[in-house]
Amino acid sequence: MVTTGLRPRRSAVLRLLVVALALAGALLGGLGGAAPASAHAALTGSTPAQGSVADRAPEQVTLTFSEGVAMGDDSIRVLDPQGKRVDDEKLRNLSSDRVVKYGAGLPSGLRDGTYTVAWQAVSADSHPVSGAFTFSVGAPSKTSAPVPQQEAGGGLVGALYGIARYLAYAGFVLLAGGAAFVVACRPAGALVRSVQRLVVYGWALLTGTTVVMLLLRTPYTGSGDLADVFDLGGLQQVLITKPGAALVSRLLLLAAAALFVAVLFGAYARAHQSAGADEPEETEETREPGEVAERGQRGEADEHGAADAAEEAGAEDAAEEARRRKDLTFGLGFGGVIVATGLAATWAMAEHASTGLQPAVAMPVDVLHLLAVAAWLGGLAALVVSLYWGPPVERAAVRRFSRIAFGSVVVLVATGLYQSWRQVGTWRALTDTAYGRLLLIKVALVVVLVGIAWLSRQWTGRLAEAPAGEVAAGEVAAAELRAAEDAEQEAGREAEQDAAKAAGQKEREAEEEQEAEEERDDREAEKATVGASATAATTATTATSAPTAAAAAAGPAAKGGPAPENGSSPASDHSTSAPHDTPAAGDGPSAGDDSPDPARAAQLARQQAAVRTARTKRQRDADPERLGLRRSVLAEAAVAVVVLVVTTVLTATEPARTEAAVKATSGGQSAEAGRPQALTIPFDTGGPDGKGTARVRLAPGSSGRANTLQLRITDPSGKVRDVPEVKVSFTQKAKKLGPLSVTTRHTGTGQWRASGIQLPVPGKWQLSLVVRTSDIDQVTEIKNVKIGS
Repeated sequence: MVTTGLRPRRSAVLRLLVVALALAGALLGGLGGAAPASAHAALTGSTPAQGSVADRAPEQVTLTFSEGVAMGDDSIRVLDPQGKRVDDEKLRNLSSDRVVKYGAGLPSGLRDGTYTVAWQAVSADSHPVSGAFTFSVGAPSKTSAPVPQQEAGGGLVGALYGIARYLAYAGFVLLAGGAAFVVACRPAGALVRSVQRLVVYGWALLTGTTVVMLLLRTPYTGSGDLADVFDLGGLQQVLITKPGAALVSRLLLLAAAALFVAVLFGAYARAHQSAGADEPEETEETREPGEVAERGQRGEADEHGAADAAEEAGAEDAAEEARRRKDLTFGLGFGGVIVATGLAATWAMAEHASTGLQPAVAMPVDVLHLLAVAAWLGGLAALVVSLYWGPPVERAAVRRFSRIAFGSVVVLVATGLYQSWRQVGTWRALTDTAYGRLLLIKVALVVVLVGIAWLSRQWTGRLAEAPAGEVAAGEVAAAELRAAEDAEQEAGREAEQDAAKAAGQKEREAEEEQEAEEERDDREAEKATVGASATAATTATTATSAPTAAAAAAGPAAKGGPAPENGSSPASDHSTSAPHDTPAAGDGPSAGDDSPDPARAAQLARQQAAVRTARTKRQRDADPERLGLRRSVLAEAAVAVVVLVVTTVLTATEPARTEAAVKATSGGQSAEAGRPQALTIPFDTGGPDGKGTARVRLAPGSSGRANTLQLRITDPSGKVRDVPEVKVSFTQKAKKLGPLSVTTRHTGTGQWRASGIQLPVPGKWQLSLVVRTSDIDQVTEIKNVKIGS
């Protein structure tokens, strides 16, 4: 048997897990582009384009996306320069077989100015996306239209939703993997309290996070206001969406999982407990084969026949019990696979696998991937708690898990290769995209995890079967320790009850004593009154009774008896010796003090069980192979925590293939790159007519192509005006480039133009605008402008 200590060094375990979480945070903190707010459906184009200036108002605004999205009538809003909504508030679905396009109609006769388009949608993989851009009619103008400052799925609600997603994955792994470990690897684990807690906690964690995610869907995909979790109307809308249906289905499957867990740790555990109780008797008989012959030699033929009959009946009962356990195991295994597959499908039907390339193949592959992860990592967690917080683990159970873990790794490699090809597409995307970099990190962590698992497999191969007595001692010690803890708790409750009763009894005794004292005072007062009247009569009778008393005193001497010494009477001698011969009246309760105190007895039993447990632990820790197995499995679990964190973030990151499609549709540039930039720059030179506004448009806003700059200056009333001089330059402080001067050409009243502007690198540049309104009045204004690649 593989055996390890029952009581772990919990501080070492917690330190290792904290280090694992810190490592995960450090890895993810360095990936700026891998935030959960990353879009999965990206805006690939729009009409009108970002920053464009149209000669006349368009009839509609259209948006094109990289993949399917869910939108409503309020998903596209067009706002005029004053912030008033001007679209017809009706969504137009303009999608075709290969193009995802939506639009919003505009009324005729829109006046000139800058208009803002704000949009929000939910991508097919359940993640919200949003954005905003501007276009102008006639000429750019100042706009006061409110633009959302927070992306959809961001802020506090987005953080809470991301945490719930991670915990949901963890709960599924613990529930499915822990149960699989018990059924397939170690049926005796159904009796181990630490394993029971692991599986039950996994179920509770998955159930709680599913409810939280269902409530957070409304603010997560909408307003971002946490108070909207109580919006019942929004919840009704969520329930008819694909992600909402997946979450509700998960809750229904968790109800079935609760029944599965109840049977697993109820009837299944009792069946194997009875099987374990029968094993010692069979082992004893097999170890004493000469017992029957010895009894025959003693002439115990009757006992021999009775033993044979009992043995035959016991064999029949054992066979029936074995069949029952087999049927129960098959039913739990079949039902568990169905429930676990259904739970995994609730992720596959609502996330990456449900959209994009080959969804009919990708969803079953995703289900297999999740089941393999749960079987490996969840079983690993069950093995860790069994090794550290439970009775001895059989070597056969560890070997069975090792084989299952190896099969899970094979499935993970096969399904992971397919998913990587589907989501990445090219080798270059592995290093050029956030998804690719995260995938490389996950692959590296899995390689480390497999390496540690190989070490654990080596430790398992070195283990020898431990004597059955050692296993039984460990189980007995654990059982005695639990029984002692329960007894101590029960004794504590009884002691509290006895203390309460004693306190009540003392109060009643005090009240009775006070009443008795008052009665004695009354009697003494009455006696004092009567005694005063009887004093005279007593004096008169004293003389008469004196001869009689003398005769009585002489009586004993006349009969030959010894006279009492010191003038004491026999009665006084008897009363003096009485305390030495008979117990005092108050000694009755003290006689009961010799009975054992239940609390003390329970505490003593617990101490004895703890000593036996510590002795067993020392014996097990003395085996280097077993200690090495525990440490390697714990390290494996720590790395698994980091892998699970990276996997969760990976599912919330825009796939590399989607990002590549966005670049392809935008001329080989990213979704944020190569867009025209429009700036509004107020100025005041301080002199007469020194106030005004400069509007600058830079297109295409790219470092890879020649840019064209258009400059327009107006007075405070919005009327175009000329100024004596304007100068424009660009500076890139991060690369220490510039200032790069731009030669502008005056093309009309208040209008300047420059072409062929080459900005060598992408990034954030500073545009410096110098405006001179007189010979001595001028001002320099600086604005940031983002240049794409």
